Amino acid sequence: MEAPERSKLLCSLDGAVMPVGEASVSIMDDGLIRGDGAFEMLKLYEGRPFALTDHLDRLERTTEGIFLEWDRATFEAEIAALLAANDEGDAELRLVLTRGGRRLAIIEPPHEFAHGLALSTVKYQPTIVLTGLKTLSYAGNMTASRIAKNDGADEALLVAPDGTVMEAPTSTIFWAARDGNLHTPKLEAGILASITRERIMQVAPVEESDTYQLRDVLDAAEVFLASSLREVQGVSSLDGLTYECPGPVTQRIAGLLAERIQAELSGALSLEGG
Repeated sequence: MEAPERSKLLCSLDGAVMPVGEASVSIMDDGLIRGDGAFEMLKLYEGRPFALTDHLDRLERTTEGIFLEWDRATFEAEIAALLAANDEGDAELRLVLTRGGRRLAIIEPPHEFAHGLALSTVKYQPTIVLTGLKTLSYAGNMTASRIAKNDGADEALLVAPDGTVMEAPTSTIFWAARDGNLHTPKLEAGILASITRERIMQVAPVEESDTYQLRDVLDAAEVFLASSLREVQGVSSLDGLTYECPGPVTQRIAGLLAERIQAELSGALSLEGG
């Protein structure tokens, strides 16, 4: 399925639905000049948002963390109006709240995430006051990705200065050890509370620790990244060391997650994870 042209996509700006190209915000909005605001990204399946309540809950946690006031009920109504006007099927939905008080909901073309990512480790120290918050201050994450790409990889794996494994810039990392057990860092390692991470942990047993070291991942049999947009994406190498990709564990988790997503979208499951 071809991605829709950006010029045909819609957005909502403070409740006004319009083509993306017609929307504008002030150049003096601190969301732009200071990266001061909050955002969420989620996936639309045939126009239906997956885990929207969870994303709004996390948005609320972020706004509380950065002392940003907003009216959730108003924004929910604006999002509903945008989705009703949207005639695209599979797409992505970006939600943005700025310090200047602007509320944006933007329909974006879907990305394609093929198995076979090459990762490169990048030393990373999170900002403690923003740990666990999804703010517009994403320059550190994006720079880490660029460092990895400059090293010839596709994406970064963020590793703390003491060697603790954290996450990728926009996704959670999982790995299957040689005994088949699945592992992922604990939230206490300083990572984002990923909604897809939570779903995977609801459909399969996963071991967690906030002290995993890089050698734990390097010794794994399989590695994959997970996020709302990419779902499950197999990793073929880390720092030049190769893995089976996609291996049987990766394929099994991808299948279980896809089933869970469809069950929730169809109403067979109403549980909203974290």
